[in-house]
Amino acid sequence: MEQTYTFTQQTITLQLAKQMLEAAEKKGEELGMKFAISIVDKAGNLKAFSAMDGAPVLALEIAQNKAFSAAAYNRATHEWYDRLKDDPPLMTGLVHTDRLVVFGGGYPIQLNGECVGGIGVSGGHYTHDMQVCEAGLDILAVLTKEA
Repeated sequence: MEQTYTFTQQTITLQLAKQMLEAAEKKGEELGMKFAISIVDKAGNLKAFSAMDGAPVLALEIAQNKAFSAAAYNRATHEWYDRLKDDPPLMTGLVHTDRLVVFGGGYPIQLNGECVGGIGVSGGHYTHDMQVCEAGLDILAVLTKEA
């Protein structure tokens, strides 16, 4: 039996990251709020980033951590709390994991059933952050329909 020592993994392109960023920024403007928006590749490396004029300073790091969390675990950040809230040992330990965010505003970016990156937004209440992320993700449906 032949052994393999590598594998191929899909990741987001800069072109797609820019298109998602633009759609998310537009939603932020519609909401009349200032957001930091981060898009990372599958490995969690920053691919595209925007800090709208007036976005809270702390939002810049939080947005990047939300995107990283979503890509690293292939899980929306808002899903973490429900998973952890009834498990005190896990909640106590996991929340100290660097870069893990356990509230809304981060989503994995999935194409053809595979996680190819993450999008993270910060600057408003996490429900607003989620809306901005979702606007960025909505571009995927448009693009895949055109292809």
